This record gives sequence, C-alpha cells and structure tokens, in this order.
Amino acid sequence: MSHALTAQDLFSEMRRMTSAERIKFFSLLTNQAFRDDDFTHEQVFGHLQHEPLSAWEAAEYLEVSLPTLRRYVQAKKLRPCHTVGRNQMFSAEDLRAYKRNRRSQVSVTAGKFDGDSVQ
Repeated sequence: MSHALTAQDLFSEMRRMTSAERIKFFSLLTNQAFRDDDFTHEQVFGHLQHEPLSAWEAAEYLEVSLPTLRRYVQAKKLRPCHTVGRNQMFSAEDLRAYKRNRRSQVSVTAGKFDGDSVQ
C-alpha cells in the first residue's frame, strides 16, 4: 500500500535534486499546478460591484490621497452616493466611470503634448 507524500517528504526529496531539476520542478509548478487560479476581475470583485466604498477605499481605488478625494468632492467632480453620519460612501460604478474618464482625458492631453492633433 502506498502512502501519501507529506510536505516534509517532498522537501527532503527536493533537497536531493540538482539545481537544474529544481528549476524544472518550479517551472512545472508555476505553469501547470495553479492554472485554474487565474481569476478575472469580475470573478474576484463582482460581488462588490453594488456595494458602496468608504472615502478611504474610494481614494485607494482612484490611486489618490484622501485629501485629493475630498477636493474632488468639493469641486463636484465626484459625489458620494450617501452619507452615514460624517462618513461619505461612494458608488463603485461611479468611481469606475470617473477613473475611466480621467484616464481618457490624460491620454488626450498626452497626445497634445506629443504634437499629435486630437479632435
């Protein structure tokens, strides 16, 4: 009867391998063993699509500081979806749209600096 290989057994066997064999092993491990763990953004974060984000989470999502997020709100570039006490909550859909719009404006501006005509 064969017994299951334990982590300690595997480690001991790996220590006896040549460095070339260890490289082959880790290459196989990374390329094949966890192939099904390559999830899409929707699979990982889809359940949060309709959940509001706190100001801190919104700032992190937009890759800006919290004071910058507050300036966006003051300038009416962003609106919280609702407020709980003094805490502003933001819609993930609104943040995604704002980020997409901001990214396209940056690329248009970059095109103008490169001398390209953008119309």
